[in-house]
Amino acid sequence: MTIWILMKFNKQFISVDGSTLEESTSSPNQRMTRYQILTLTSIASVNFSSMICYSILGPFFPKEIVQIGAKFMLISGLFVSSVCTILFGLLDKVPDGATFIILCFIIRSVDAVGFSAAMTSSFAVSTKVFPNSIATVLGSLEIFTGLGLILGPPIGGWLYQSFGYEVPFMALGCFLFLMVPFNMYILPSFDADPSKDSFFRLFTRLKIVLICFAIFTLSSGLGFLDAALSIYAIDTFNLSPGYVGLLLLGLSLPYCLASPLLGIVSDRFPSTRPWFMVLGGLFTATGFWFLGPVPILQIKSQLWLVVFMLGIIGFSLSMTAIPTFPEILDCAYENGFEEGLSTLGLVSGLFGAVWSFGMFCGPTLGGFITQQLSFEWAASVQGGLAFLAAFFLGVYFLCQRTRQERSPQIQTKRPSDEATHLLT
Repeated sequence: MTIWILMKFNKQFISVDGSTLEESTSSPNQRMTRYQILTLTSIASVNFSSMICYSILGPFFPKEIVQIGAKFMLISGLFVSSVCTILFGLLDKVPDGATFIILCFIIRSVDAVGFSAAMTSSFAVSTKVFPNSIATVLGSLEIFTGLGLILGPPIGGWLYQSFGYEVPFMALGCFLFLMVPFNMYILPSFDADPSKDSFFRLFTRLKIVLICFAIFTLSSGLGFLDAALSIYAIDTFNLSPGYVGLLLLGLSLPYCLASPLLGIVSDRFPSTRPWFMVLGGLFTATGFWFLGPVPILQIKSQLWLVVFMLGIIGFSLSMTAIPTFPEILDCAYENGFEEGLSTLGLVSGLFGAVWSFGMFCGPTLGGFITQQLSFEWAASVQGGLAFLAAFFLGVYFLCQRTRQERSPQIQTKRPSDEATHLLT
């Protein structure tokens, strides 16, 4: 049984009515308590309201969570993001040129801080409240993440066409702002002591490094598709922007539908998580290689093939992504990290940092390769990165399994103290 399943917290939480609630580590088969339901509702609203605006590169806050409180960081992050979204809608009032560009960078950078604060603390809070079913909860929350990404473009496009540039940002900014009092009211308070563990100590474990590389390939692939797929589809198949939105739905919908199911399987059968990551990486690689397809295959690009491969990529991304967080957390606890909110903050920050780095590198590298060569070659490179991540993880898990099988044999060859002669 893994260590994170055995976690027990003796902290007290403040309920909505001001009374204290003692946290219990319930089994996955028991009904959720009131504060678990409220917490799940709160985090779902954070995922939906944050991702419906946009995903952005941002710093992480592993230690600050326990310094100022996870609830305060989550709420303050939502507030900062809402204000920045509204301010972004007012940028059409500033002069063109350098002033406009500088203000764009400043507002987006501050917004990145708020977004990362909210998402990092939401991951930490979710795993603390649901220690027995981390993958299940995170997989379920990905439904709202996917809904935010799916509904964002059509809602934003409709508001822009109907009311102009300012209204989409104003509407979404106000929606985020309404999430602040909503989460202040329903989200329980959490206390935690600062940890002495270092963020960079996580990188001393090879398993965590390899999983981080897998996370990087996932977000890099998504960032590449977000930046290049629509242009490729319009140029190759003469699709209208509306049909391109439906095309992207073929990627998001399988991800949303598969995430909860894979989360349940990962929690009930923890031994499947490593191979989910390996198989997911291989399927992702195959999807990207046939998305173009790879020029050396001499296969003509067809719309049905693109839609089918997007579905494969969406499902395989879920297969790889859902087990990563509990596996990193598992590895951290096995290597002496303290069980509590501080370690959860470190792991959440690591996940967010690697994911954001991939979201930055994917469009940048993919855009450069597309410009210099073609979309087909850029997709092939993304597939190659996913294959490398799956290959390295597969080799590591096989070697780890071999060592575990040899350990009992070595121990049986050693005589016990009772069977050893005191005199030779």
